Amino acid sequence: MSERSNIEELFEKTTTGQADASYLVSQELPLLLKLSTRIRKYKKNNVTGDLRIAVLGSYSIQHFVMMLDAFLLGAGINAEIYEGEYNGIKMDVLDEESPFYRFEPKIVLLLNDHRDIKELPECLEDRQSVEASVKKSADGIRDIWGKIRKRLPGCQIFQTNIVVPPERPLGNLEGGVIYSRAEFIRNINRELAEERPDGISIVDMEYIASYAGKALWFDDASYFLSKTGFSMDILPRVCMEFTRLIAAARGKVYKCLVLDLDNTIWDGVVGDDGYDGINLDPNDAVGEAFRSFQAYLLELRKRGVILAVNSKNDENAAKEPFEKNPDMILKADDIACFVANWDDKVQNIRRIASMLNIGVDSMVFVDDNPAEREIVRKYIPEVLVIDLPEDPSYYARAVDESSAFSWIEITKEDLERTGTYKADAKRGELEESFVDYDEYLKALEMKGETGEPDGAQMKRFAQLINKSNQFNLRTQRYSEEELLTMKSDPDTRLIYVELSDKFSEYGIISCIILRKQGDTCFIDTWLMSCRVLKRGVEYLAYDAVYNAAKEWGCSRIVGEYIPTKKNGMVADFYSGLGFTKDEDGTFFLNIQDYSKKEWYNISVIVKKETAGYEDFDQY
Repeated sequence: MSERSNIEELFEKTTTGQADASYLVSQELPLLLKLSTRIRKYKKNNVTGDLRIAVLGSYSIQHFVMMLDAFLLGAGINAEIYEGEYNGIKMDVLDEESPFYRFEPKIVLLLNDHRDIKELPECLEDRQSVEASVKKSADGIRDIWGKIRKRLPGCQIFQTNIVVPPERPLGNLEGGVIYSRAEFIRNINRELAEERPDGISIVDMEYIASYAGKALWFDDASYFLSKTGFSMDILPRVCMEFTRLIAAARGKVYKCLVLDLDNTIWDGVVGDDGYDGINLDPNDAVGEAFRSFQAYLLELRKRGVILAVNSKNDENAAKEPFEKNPDMILKADDIACFVANWDDKVQNIRRIASMLNIGVDSMVFVDDNPAEREIVRKYIPEVLVIDLPEDPSYYARAVDESSAFSWIEITKEDLERTGTYKADAKRGELEESFVDYDEYLKALEMKGETGEPDGAQMKRFAQLINKSNQFNLRTQRYSEEELLTMKSDPDTRLIYVELSDKFSEYGIISCIILRKQGDTCFIDTWLMSCRVLKRGVEYLAYDAVYNAAKEWGCSRIVGEYIPTKKNGMVADFYSGLGFTKDEDGTFFLNIQDYSKKEWYNISVIVKKETAGYEDFDQY
């Protein structure tokens, strides 16, 4: 294929949001540079961005901004980017009239450099003095965060940590004494990570530089010539990492890893070799490689990634290694959804998505067979497909290099996700034993709770706000900082709904934001996890909305449905609650027309801080 054909294909995929970061990072650097230049011209003439991002750096950031723009567009994120001047972080942040503030970004990227540190410890300096200097340097960066947050409340800040340079003035002592430059920078990074407030995410540039190799990361000739912060060869990898993080902040999160079995998580074909004939021998190099991959997968599961199986196999034979092979590291309880049959894998991926009630665009597919991978790419392009190398020793590295699971936060609900999906299977079994659906709901012994989010609840509240797509009436996204600001506004009310049943605790499953506008209560946000549909929980939330409106003295409640590609399921939601559709397309309900709905015998606790309740009420 000619170079012109390559750039045309790449341009088309990028401008249609079908060039995932993993796909772009695999392209040659000259091709990506040409693509970035063409994307800039294309957007200047044809496209208005719908997400404002500001990039401020201690070094020249021009090439980074251009390529990041292309990576974001390839991921379906159409951004308008403010590009700061060279070494312009303080210039933009400290000047209250700067164009940076007038731009009003929703996301700010801060790219710092080891050259920002002007005062390094003296040789043999004591620990107390060094620690004071570490705090002083970290405070300088934290002061920048504070000024940005004060002027731009609610914006998400991505702060790079500082890459330790390769030169070692103290030789081998650099890694062993607190006053060395290397240890000083590491301690600044540690201080920033440990003391960061909510709304700040640390981007681990030190890891990327170490993985690539410091000798490759630092290009001193380019720095002296054009003040480039790192080698152009590393630029695509850095852009991929930022793209993943920005996508996560916008609610696009990969959360399910779909696994093939034979020659993917073990060596051999279980249907031919039997559960005890597959190779997972810890004393064999190949067997140990597959065990290492399973150990990595187990760590992903422990941090909240959903593991699913998609295998062309007899189901009983496919499950036997998980149940009987003592060398298996993954066990049956680690797999949230197990599909083994002779159907094509595209059909099975869609089946898994349906069973887990998640979108295919939140799924990652791993299979040792390149033909299977290509079929999935062709027919479900929303799925991230990872190419595995021939040597299983590098399977874990291939998954890790994709940065697919780079989230900006991990919540308690994330850690319990696999157990929750396993409990769903038990609910399904219980439902099948009932002929009457109402009797099934009673048998679940559901308990609901409403209140205003606080503390750790706010993280989960923000997470749901930014990732829920289907049961989401307006699909508005707010950062945790913005939500905290809303919480302090007397004319804004944040309400959560929690649910548990005899099988598990779901945690927060519904988020509502109300705004008082005169004598009207406007429903700014109403979303709910699809995993609890048809339980009557929406009626519990409906009561909370009514009580808040009544406390405010409002005469009517107004809601709005903004259609997206994914939220068609709630198009008639307000009508079903008795709202009337107005001429402008909004829905309204007069307070006196409120009608209490059936909750399916949910045992309900309404916390006293929820609008309209003085004390705890038990229904």
